[in-house]
Amino acid sequence: MTTALDPTNALHTWSLFRTLGRFVAPGSMPSGGMPENRSTTGLPLLELPAQLAAHGFASAQLCHFYLPTTESPYLAELRAAFDEAGVDLEVLLVDDGDMTHPEHGAEHQRWLSGWLDVAEQLRISRVRVPAGDRAPSEEVLVRSASGLRALAAEHPDLRVLTENWKALLIDAATTRRLLELCEGEVGLLADTGNWTGADKYEQIAQVAGIAECSQVKARENADGSLDAEDFTRSLSVLQEAGYAGRLSLVYAGADDDEWGRLEQLSTLVTEVAG
Repeated sequence: MTTALDPTNALHTWSLFRTLGRFVAPGSMPSGGMPENRSTTGLPLLELPAQLAAHGFASAQLCHFYLPTTESPYLAELRAAFDEAGVDLEVLLVDDGDMTHPEHGAEHQRWLSGWLDVAEQLRISRVRVPAGDRAPSEEVLVRSASGLRALAAEHPDLRVLTENWKALLIDAATTRRLLELCEGEVGLLADTGNWTGADKYEQIAQVAGIAECSQVKARENADGSLDAEDFTRSLSVLQEAGYAGRLSLVYAGADDDEWGRLEQLSTLVTEVAG
């Protein structure tokens, strides 16, 4: 079922990693996936909302590791900055934690729950958390679903989402099985760049229609140009599958002019949307 694409100009703030000085807050990545970086050379997070509005963005998915502190006064100030700029905080993206870890899963679940507390203070209605970083099996999927549902039950005012991402959700069948086990208590954020096999577009099509949010990822060709063909085809797959949510742009290339690349992506979305 083909749908009209949501015209909201939205982005995933990973797209501005260099703009924000490659900042990674201390303690925000306990699994060590990204090194801590307290750099103060980039754009301060409190100034990001105004810059988003100035570049025409009305919605953002916010990476958790950009928050230099989770103290209540700072969170209130950040929320006020987004409100003043007229930019919606669509999702808080928690980019670490593995509830399926055989030894530390319960500890990771508690850590993730703390970030859902942060989302509540920021008045963000959706939070995306990883489903798990273990190879898929029915046992691991059941463990993941149990953890996800527990987070949702602990935070009934939030919509908990997970993503087709990391070692667990390697294909559409596994992703759909996890959602089946969650029985509607957890939703899906679909990322068009996380599956890269020969059947990538077919796989994305099988989950796009049930996704509530998205990340539409743009990569670069060998010569540094945007891979517009892949990007526009991914958009078409979402459209044809009946995806009705926002299209949060993700620039994941090497160009330091991240704003310029995002402008190119916005243009491509407009062209596909007609």
